[in-house]
Amino acid sequence: MSIDPAMTVVGLVIGALVGLTGMGGGALMTPVLVFLFGVDALTAISSDLVISLFMKPFGGIVHLVRRTVDLRLVGLLMIGSVPAAFVGAFATTLLPGDRVQSVLLVLLGGALLLAAAGLIVRAWMQMVRARTPLGEGAARMGRPAVRVRPASTIALGALAGLMVGLTSVGAGSVVIVVLLLLYPAMKASQLVGTDLVQAVPLVAAAALGHALTGTVDLGIAGSVLIGAIPGVVVGAWLSSRVPGGIIRRVLAVLLVASGLKLLGVPTPVVIATAVAAIVVGNALWIVLRRRFSATLRAAREATPRCEERHA
Repeated sequence: MSIDPAMTVVGLVIGALVGLTGMGGGALMTPVLVFLFGVDALTAISSDLVISLFMKPFGGIVHLVRRTVDLRLVGLLMIGSVPAAFVGAFATTLLPGDRVQSVLLVLLGGALLLAAAGLIVRAWMQMVRARTPLGEGAARMGRPAVRVRPASTIALGALAGLMVGLTSVGAGSVVIVVLLLLYPAMKASQLVGTDLVQAVPLVAAAALGHALTGTVDLGIAGSVLIGAIPGVVVGAWLSSRVPGGIIRRVLAVLLVASGLKLLGVPTPVVIATAVAAIVVGNALWIVLRRRFSATLRAAREATPRCEERHA
């Protein structure tokens, strides 16, 4: 088995993003393998699942030590995700032979655009929930305290498992976004930690299904893991201590660009869209933050007046 240094460097960067944000493994690694290294889509998906299987436990351990994991949610997600991931992995072998690649690329592209939209919603909800333009601050050690919704959580796990089995995207890019919508009281660090831990059995089921089809490239997986494992440990260490707003914005741009490319959009259009997202998107976000700040200031100034009237 030969080691590709370029893949190792890519693994280091993406591993750090996975540890920091809980997403970006399948969302970034699979498109990179397909377009940068010329790996066919099915092999890229299968190899990426094996990479995630060995990478994510290291990030999960960091969050378990920091007590930013809700094991109740992990158990419920597993009930739906594990069997669905195994089924999704076998479903890839049932697609029409001459259309497997195109179908998988379309599924991947759609999943990435969905994840990017979810990141934007997540950032806005964090800002509103924390009542500060900067969103939530640095994470602190503490156990998540949320009211569990069993049926919705199991259904989410099943959906994510099916997507992971089919495309390798979903364990982080979809689960963590929908978890925020189901449990808005959870901090980002708790969402990341819970997602990383629940992804281990989910990815294991999908990886087993793909391994049985014989599409995993151990050379690719080994090259990436050399960089990905230390990367995810460092990223997880940071995510349990510092805000991740800037990284999430960068990741959103990368997800949009990767999704459009997978859907067959010409490269010049993808580049132009990415540049527009960076420039226009950040400008709009600054405007929204300023307006939100003004609204908060007005509300705080009005509060003392109300108290004086009631006194």
